[in-house]
Amino acid sequence: MRDTNFLIGNNAKHVWHPMAHPGEMRANPPRIVEQGEGVEIVDIHGHRTLDGVGGLWNVNLGYSCDPVKDAMTAQLHKLPYYNAFRGTTTSPLIELSYELCEFFKPEGMARTFLTSGGSDSVETCLRLARQFHRANGQPERTKFVSLKKGYHGTHFGGASVNGNPNFRRNYEPMLAGVIHLPAPFTYRNPFDTDDGAIIARKIGAAFEEEIAFHGADTIAALIMEPVLGSGGVIVPHESFFPIMREICDRHGILLIADEVITGFGRAGSECGSRLWGIKPDMMSTAKGITNGYFPLGAAMIGEKLVSAFEDAKGPVGTISHGYTYSGHPIGAAAALATLAEVKRLDVAANAAARGEELLAGLHELASRHEIVGDARGKGLMAALELVSDREKKTPAAKDVVQALYDKTYEEGVMVRTSGNNVIISPCLIIDNSHVARILSALDAGLAAAARKMKGH
Repeated sequence: MRDTNFLIGNNAKHVWHPMAHPGEMRANPPRIVEQGEGVEIVDIHGHRTLDGVGGLWNVNLGYSCDPVKDAMTAQLHKLPYYNAFRGTTTSPLIELSYELCEFFKPEGMARTFLTSGGSDSVETCLRLARQFHRANGQPERTKFVSLKKGYHGTHFGGASVNGNPNFRRNYEPMLAGVIHLPAPFTYRNPFDTDDGAIIARKIGAAFEEEIAFHGADTIAALIMEPVLGSGGVIVPHESFFPIMREICDRHGILLIADEVITGFGRAGSECGSRLWGIKPDMMSTAKGITNGYFPLGAAMIGEKLVSAFEDAKGPVGTISHGYTYSGHPIGAAAALATLAEVKRLDVAANAAARGEELLAGLHELASRHEIVGDARGKGLMAALELVSDREKKTPAAKDVVQALYDKTYEEGVMVRTSGNNVIISPCLIIDNSHVARILSALDAGLAAAARKMKGH
């Protein structure tokens, strides 16, 4: 590895970072994270911070999870790679597919298709949804329904069902035949209410209207996150998912739960679907599946789809889709060890308990800082929405949000900002002292942001 001066001098000069303007990255190089230990990270200058981002929603067990590291090392020495295309497979893949089906059995998942990450998992679900209807003799069911503010990755299929124009506009035209419904957002919505139950019913009615307009026999699937993550941690009313599930069932539309963020405990339940008590037809998963130690994902296939594929005659049942690294043996070994730790530590219960403490603290901060328009969360998914005018809900300026980010980091906590949202998603093994540290740093950050706003 080159020395520190080389790394600092070449930072952002030879790489384009995801989700960033390359010119801005060159002008203001990103922080170089050099080390991870427990639930903390250390930058190249030796500054230690509590990781309130959890890697990127995915380092649920922290950076010192030896069982996962040991499993990966052992597999590296035994078999570093072999493909899982027709005719060959590996032992870790077989074991992992069994364990995943067991883990998601309450949701009715019966088969696994392994991928390289979340965007791959979403793409797999979308493609299999169309193929399912074709195998069932309904080839015109090709359209997808999704939510505004929803996020489903960056492949063309996933970007097409995304509900944020930032991920779409520069890459249009997107996939044809995608219908977007309003998000179940109590703070910002077109229904002039903050009653989550009313919002849920109105979105359900909008869904029914779109079905009537397009024809149910043209719609393949509805894809939704159980808690909308990158869109700003939008927590739907408890009635929302069941309402949408019932409408899908009545019209023969598949329901895909995008569990890339919410899977494996982050929302305070083993998965987001279980949180709301529903059984989707497919689930896209990734992130926490390997604790972030290896790029891996899984599209989970529900019982409804199994016979349509496995009993189909000819090519209509053949899955002509896959990735070189589908079921990578090191990734599979990492996932097996991660699943064992997720269950042993009961991280879902800890996320629920710590999440309640965190959300209560965020509401207390909101009561003291006028710059906070809304505080929301579920489990260890939380957000503060910063505004310059509470009554008008005017989003705070970019430099104001940056002031919070910088001060919070200086105070020893890393958070993530997206637009005027401050997103908090720490490792799921934090304790109440870590929650207190996050809240204290945010308190200082909010004060700094308010000073910056006054400077305008």
